[in-house]
Amino acid sequence: MSLQRKGLLIIAFIAVNVCITYLSKAQVVYSTKYSSDADVKVYVTKYKSDADLVVYKAQYKSDADGNNGIWFFSDYASDAKKKIYFTDYKSDANLVVYFTEYKSDAGWVNKSKQQLMY
Repeated sequence: MSLQRKGLLIIAFIAVNVCITYLSKAQVVYSTKYSSDADVKVYVTKYKSDADLVVYKAQYKSDADGNNGIWFFSDYASDAKKKIYFTDYKSDANLVVYFTEYKSDAGWVNKSKQQLMY
C-alpha cells in the first residue's frame, strides 16, 4: 500500500470519528405541539421505577452530552437532534421518562429503547 493511500485512509478515519463524535455529542431536543411532527412520543411518569429513561434537564446546551438522559430543550426544531411530543397517555408513547433534579441520576433504565434517541 502506497504512502499516499495510507495517508488518505488515516484522514478518512479521522473524519469519520469526528463526524460520529459531533453527531452524538449533544442530546438536544425540541418539544413539538403535534405528535405527527415528532420523532419520538414521550410520556412523563411520576415514578422513577416506571421509566425507560431518567432525564435531567440541562440548563445549557454544552451540558448535554451523548445519549445518556441529559437533555437540553431547544427553542428551535432546526437546532434539535430529536423532536419529541409529550403525550398524556403511556399507551401512546414510544418512550417513558422520569425527570430528575440530579444530573447524576440521569441514564437509561431500559437499554432496549436507547436507539430511539440516536
